Amino acid sequence: MDNITAVRFRMTMLLDVDVRLPAWQYLVAGLTLFSQFTPRVPVKKRASMSTLVTGGAGFIGVQVVRLLLEQGKERPTVFSRNPSPSRLAGIANDVNVVSGDVGNFSHVLDAVSTAKPDVIYHFGAMLSVPSDADPSASVQTNAMGTFHVLEAARIFGVRQVIFASSIAVFGTDIEGDSRDDFTLQRPNLIYGATKVFGENMGLFYKRKYGIDFRGLRYPSIIGPGVSTPGVVQYTSQVMEQSAKGNPYTMRVRPDLQTPVMYITEAGEAAVQLAQAPLDDVHATVYNVDGIQPTPSAQELVDAVKRHIPSAQITFDADPSRLSSSGDRFQRLDDSRARAEWDWNPTYDLDT
Repeated sequence: MDNITAVRFRMTMLLDVDVRLPAWQYLVAGLTLFSQFTPRVPVKKRASMSTLVTGGAGFIGVQVVRLLLEQGKERPTVFSRNPSPSRLAGIANDVNVVSGDVGNFSHVLDAVSTAKPDVIYHFGAMLSVPSDADPSASVQTNAMGTFHVLEAARIFGVRQVIFASSIAVFGTDIEGDSRDDFTLQRPNLIYGATKVFGENMGLFYKRKYGIDFRGLRYPSIIGPGVSTPGVVQYTSQVMEQSAKGNPYTMRVRPDLQTPVMYITEAGEAAVQLAQAPLDDVHATVYNVDGIQPTPSAQELVDAVKRHIPSAQITFDADPSRLSSSGDRFQRLDDSRARAEWDWNPTYDLDT
């Protein structure tokens, strides 16, 4: 496109202005915003070290926010589509809350320009089952949402972006019994495909614009209050439903092994990686595992029954679910995270 058309397009996207305006008005607007929207090298240090957490009222994001507050960080900004008061219980008065959608670029630009963060923890995403049901929405939220966060970080000089990836990037048809940081990524879920996109976009923004991009490939996260359906959410639901006195049916095979991590340690891993000295971080995205050895579904049920003898748990494997998650997940090798920034989870299965 010619220069005038390019200016019109950019101003339309950034300012939501009428595309029928005369070209000179776009040029004036472009000159006015030139200093704000031109590429710049991220700053190395700011007088005020603020933090923005996308998905900050979500399952893992709120754990990050709580940990930052425990460390004395002043008023992190929670960016969430639906900032649930129950999730923010006890901390609502200590954070700034911005309602918005990472899939909407103007929402992200507004949030980043207002918060002026030094660090963005990007945890806003659709999980596997909703993504499979609506691939278009998943691409907009997970893939484009990550692009929006990275582009906003570039525009406003954000120093660091921490990205929540997933072991879903690997898929289930890869040879070998273990998945390390160098394993071929060939996901069979749209969710995993969008996470691969996010990882590689981060690599690009790190190389080209100098953003300190770091990520974690999470296993299944165990914790209370799981509400969004996912392929491996049975790891939490079997505990919570049994604790509530409800019968629960495991829709997977007893021998299915899924790497798992407790919810508080998921938040700790993100903050620990963000705060690791740059000289110690030699990779960009790391596997992180929790409970080892990886328990099978049957071992998980046995552990629940040890603590809740009255638990009513049965197995009725769903073939469609197994076709999505594979017959088993291979062991997750997180030795690089343990060696480079001292990742050391402490929860075992009974804990």
